Formats: sequence, structure tokens, C-alpha cells
Amino acid sequence: MDKQLYGRVGSVGQTYQTALDEGLRQHMLRVYNFMMLGLAVTGLVAYFVSTDHQLMMTLFATPLKWVVMLAPFAFILVLSFGIHRLSSGTAQMVFWGFCATMGLSMATIFVVFKGPSIAQVFFVTAGMFAATSLWGYTTKRDLTGFGSFLTMGLIGIVIAGLVNVFVGSSALQFAISVIGVLVFTGLTAYDTQNIKEMYAESAGTEANHKLAVMGALSLYLNFINMFMMMLQLFGDRE
Repeated sequence: MDKQLYGRVGSVGQTYQTALDEGLRQHMLRVYNFMMLGLAVTGLVAYFVSTDHQLMMTLFATPLKWVVMLAPFAFILVLSFGIHRLSSGTAQMVFWGFCATMGLSMATIFVVFKGPSIAQVFFVTAGMFAATSLWGYTTKRDLTGFGSFLTMGLIGIVIAGLVNVFVGSSALQFAISVIGVLVFTGLTAYDTQNIKEMYAESAGTEANHKLAVMGALSLYLNFINMFMMMLQLFGDRE
């Protein structure tokens, strides 16, 4: 009788673990799909805006440029602090709006850098991102402490970037880009593991969908920042 009971308990446990693993795979696929579609929206908006000279002049040669530059932060704040009050559908719409707004702010890269160079850096970044995210998903090592260190590095990069706005030092920009690539590569692994762990703690379809949006946002930001840092280092300018 005891053996039969243990066998049933073991079977139930195995079934639950199988369902959890399958749910996690579907969740991560949803996160990556959101992220990749977000990158596609950003790229398309940036490209088509860059081809309209009059629109580019309106957006970046007038005080409107500050709105374009700061608008993405507004979307991030809405998602970060209001995600619990938003429905999953509304959260997705805010995410797509954020990606489109990022496209507006990134339109200048098609003016500053050559097209083939942008494509080359993008695919190199994609390869680095995929490898790092896969490691973050599969590693058994706890990256929590690693994430705290990287967050400190991120704060340092932001402060250095603000200083360089006024200093305009090419050497400082080079250092920011190198360190930035390392920091955002590490954050990709950390965030991937964090998304995986948060799924196991979440409950309900609505919560999982909103968690997928927030996970896509964190990975999207890592990719975009890594890409921009790489473009500063290796991009071929016009």
C-alpha cells in the first residue's frame, strides 16, 4: 500500500513538474516573441522616419527633440510602476507604444551610420545576446549577487553618460561603450534567469501575460543598449 501511495505521489509530482516545464517554455517563447516584435517595430519606425527629411528636421532640429528623447522614459515609468493596475492587453499596448517611440528616437542612427554597418552590428549583437540569454536560462548558478554588481555598473554608466554630455570626451565615450557592452551582456543573463524564476512564483494567466511583457521590456532594453554601445565602437559612420 505504501509503495502504491508513494508511486502515485511521485507520478503526481512528475506530472506537475512536466506541466511547469512546458508552461515555462511557452512563457519564455512569449517573452522572446514580444521582444523580437518590439525590436521589429522600433527598426521599422526608425528607418521610415529617417527617410523623411522634413520629419527628421521637425523631430530633431526643434525643441520637439526633447520630447522624442524623453518620451520613452514615460512609457517605462508607466509599465514599471503601473503594471499591477493595467490589464495584460493594456500593458501590451503600452509596450508597443514604447517600442514605436524608441524608433523615433533612434532614427538618427540611419543618418549617422552606414546601412551595412548597422546591419552587421545588429547581427553581431543578436548573436551575443542569444548566447548570453541561453546561458542565463540554463545555468544553475545563482546570479542574484551578480545582478546587484551590474546594477551598480549601470548607474555608473548613466552618470558618466550625463557628464559626457557636457564634456564631450571621445575617450570617455569609448570607455562608456566598452563597459556598457559588458554590463548589458551580464544583465541579459541575469534578467533571463530572473524571468525564469519569477514565472515559477507567479499564478494565473493574467499575471503570466503581464510578467511576459515586463520580461520582454527588460530584455529589449538590454539588447537596444548593447546594440547602441556596439554601434559606437564598431559602426562605420557616414
